Amino acid sequence: MDHYFVDMHIHIGRDMDNKPVKITGAKSLTLTNVLKESSRNKGMGMIGVIDCHVPAVQHEINTLIKFGKAKELDGGGIRFEEVTLLLGSEIEIYDVSSQGPIHVLCFLPDLQRMAQFTEWLTQRMTNINLSSQRYYGTGKELQYRVKELDGIFVPAHVFTPFKSLYGKGVRKSLTEVFDPDLIDGIELGLSSDTTMADNLAELHAYPFLTNSDAHSLAKIAREYQAVKMDTPSFKEFLWALHGVEGRGITANYGMNPALGKYHLTICNECNQHTPADSIKCIHCGSTKITKGVADRIQELSDGEKNKKSRPPYFYQVPLEYIPYLGKKTYEKLLQKFNNEMNVIHKASQVEMEEVIPSKIAKSIIQMREGKLSIQAGGGGKYGKVISNDTGPL
Repeated sequence: MDHYFVDMHIHIGRDMDNKPVKITGAKSLTLTNVLKESSRNKGMGMIGVIDCHVPAVQHEINTLIKFGKAKELDGGGIRFEEVTLLLGSEIEIYDVSSQGPIHVLCFLPDLQRMAQFTEWLTQRMTNINLSSQRYYGTGKELQYRVKELDGIFVPAHVFTPFKSLYGKGVRKSLTEVFDPDLIDGIELGLSSDTTMADNLAELHAYPFLTNSDAHSLAKIAREYQAVKMDTPSFKEFLWALHGVEGRGITANYGMNPALGKYHLTICNECNQHTPADSIKCIHCGSTKITKGVADRIQELSDGEKNKKSRPPYFYQVPLEYIPYLGKKTYEKLLQKFNNEMNVIHKASQVEMEEVIPSKIAKSIIQMREGKLSIQAGGGGKYGKVISNDTGPL
């Protein structure tokens, strides 16, 4: 078995006819561009594109297969150059029992079953041609359909204040919405990490996923995991989630949760940090407050420690966040080291200094070692990386 870098939450901005799929996604974020970027520049072994329920996206995949640029794998998934694509769908659950909205990720083995899923969703969704659309049905009904099609079910970015399982204060347990036995993994989101999420005992049994939720090509693999599998395929990934015969997630790579845009509780009027239990902002008196993920997890914490060990969680800053690392420097790094994963994980400072300034090479090493300083984010604004030499950028 080998280790593969995996990012399972990537959006499509436009289809091959330039029609929008994810309204907030970049126009350059087409399926073909996502595959090329993931394979050639990012160094991903597997990705999950979560807008594959859209008929136009399926058409583009079929076109790539028709012209010999991609192929369906026996174990499930689509192979394109050096990367395997898993067919996914992000769905917004909203019904009386869920007190939604809640986003979930559903992955299916092949195009045939994704087409069946699309047909089923068409009867329960207003616009099948767009991303993350509202599904009119219960969470359990959706789980049952995904499992009937031999799929994978993952609640998405579970702690973010909006459109997540725990984000709204009305929900305290996943059992209020889902069948816990039909969940294959939990996606943490950018504002939390393994240690934070393990404050909830009901999550101890599930593997944790760290994904990018990319809305642009540059954001692909800002968070990802290393997964031990025989080969990158749907079946192997499913087995890895359930720890079958030595397979599994061996490491999570994510931004320091403080960089997430919902980490701290922030007043929406004055943009300052305020205590989570405040009815009004302590600075300006406004009642418009967005509770941070760190505070929400503390509310939900039951104090029970996880007796099972987790894979290590490495704080990592995407290359685009590195101070002074612009497009030309990025291209020089790719030309020498082939892809981002080689730069982030393998290249030595001496090797990097052969093509880029010493100061930038040093920052990349500091990032790898978790030594870059962070200014925390919240209230919808991302945190910042602070240069150890020059202060805030």
